[in-house]
Amino acid sequence: MDFFDPVLNGFGVVLDPQNLLYCLMGVVIGMLIGVLPGLGPAATIAILLPLTYGIDPVTAIIMLAGIFYGAQYGGTITSVLLRLPGEASSVVTVFDGYVLAKQGKAGTALGIAAIGSFIGGTVAIIGLTFLAPLVASFALDFGPPEYTALALVGILLVATISGGTKIKALIAAAVGLLLATVGRDVFTGAERFTFGNLSLADGIDFVPIAMGLFGIGEILYNLEERHRAVSAPAKVANVWPSRADLRKSSGAIGRGSVLGFFLGILPGGGATISSMVSYAVEKKRAKDPSRFGKGAVEGVAGPETANNAAATSSFIPLLTLGIPANATMAIIFGALLIHGITPGPQLISEDPELFWGVVNSMYIGNILLLILSIPLVGLFVKILRVRAAILAPITALITILGAYTIRNSMFDVLLVVLFGALGYLMKKFGFEPGPLVLAFVLGELLESNLRRSLLVLEGDVSGFLTRPISATLLVIFVLVAVGPMIKSALARRQRDTTRVNADS
Repeated sequence: MDFFDPVLNGFGVVLDPQNLLYCLMGVVIGMLIGVLPGLGPAATIAILLPLTYGIDPVTAIIMLAGIFYGAQYGGTITSVLLRLPGEASSVVTVFDGYVLAKQGKAGTALGIAAIGSFIGGTVAIIGLTFLAPLVASFALDFGPPEYTALALVGILLVATISGGTKIKALIAAAVGLLLATVGRDVFTGAERFTFGNLSLADGIDFVPIAMGLFGIGEILYNLEERHRAVSAPAKVANVWPSRADLRKSSGAIGRGSVLGFFLGILPGGGATISSMVSYAVEKKRAKDPSRFGKGAVEGVAGPETANNAAATSSFIPLLTLGIPANATMAIIFGALLIHGITPGPQLISEDPELFWGVVNSMYIGNILLLILSIPLVGLFVKILRVRAAILAPITALITILGAYTIRNSMFDVLLVVLFGALGYLMKKFGFEPGPLVLAFVLGELLESNLRRSLLVLEGDVSGFLTRPISATLLVIFVLVAVGPMIKSALARRQRDTTRVNADS
């Protein structure tokens, strides 16, 4: 009963009327944000961070978590009805979802997506309930060398697994690491990259970076992208899928749940990668792969299940190791720190109310999503008709006011504007801001633990290899770093061999 007592107490926390209300608000805001192309949960959570200061920490994190997994389903609605993915994780849903809508099966596509999202999310929550305590107990053996190696692996995975060009992701991560060094050195007290500005003496705060890159930057970029007219949405009818559709989708939903759960745990993985991998798996397994892209219901069921499972499982490394798996988790990590909570192995024992309250709120949130998803489709389609030129200035004003209220500092507002311009330019030239933010968060963890490790090991770096956990993590780091180069070299050698054989 020792394990189940805090779990049951967590349900008591969620069923508090205030927490239930904020859970409902979170999933509804998340669905709404998912519907609005480009804004995304990371930007929304960054914008709302200042508004959570006066709220109880448990309540605030429950709401922010609801926004994250609620957005995964919201993006499905526009993917299916308008061929316009509201979320990056819903891009592959466009391939078959929109075709189904054109065939008069929009309701079927949305119904399958809702069922798959619910099952994938629930499976991942159950996995989170039982796996997170194991990960936390294992992580208690982590010292500075282990955290150094873990941060290194995390930064590399973020840069190599993230969408887009790998070299651009590495450059963005390098900028994030550089920004993490700004401010007073904790060990020596020396000022670094402050240029004599006292406002930078304590380093760059996480919130202005997040609000600039994901708030102002996304707004500017989307204003440029959304000038084209949006086609009229398809009509929604026959929401509940037929038995044949459910039978076709059952395998895809099962595989999507498992794939999403495990890929969501990986740094840099998350919902987008999971949905893409799930779509590729379903297409490869299909007896007739040519059906995909022409209205295959499995092409909706698998990815939608996987992205919701991944959105939930990405809370495991955040809450148990203090390692954010993706950009949104990095912002929730910042929210926890703002509220005086340090995520890590001790969180379950030191703050079980928060840990189990947040985990169990996902059960309730998933049920709310299933209940609300179809009735609100009409409302969300109407919201889509609101011009971006009206929504963007309101969102930008809220963002700037929020930045100012953090410390009543105009310097923070200036930082938000500067990072907003940087975020716009990054998106414009194909650099994803996610690796920068994650590297910034992990950079402080990497530097402080590396220097502590060198003090403990008396400067002997070979000591990292004498500790089993850090040695294993460093081997993984080398494999991830060198693996693509070896694969590329082998492929080049194979092409050369084929060419020689053809010439002879």
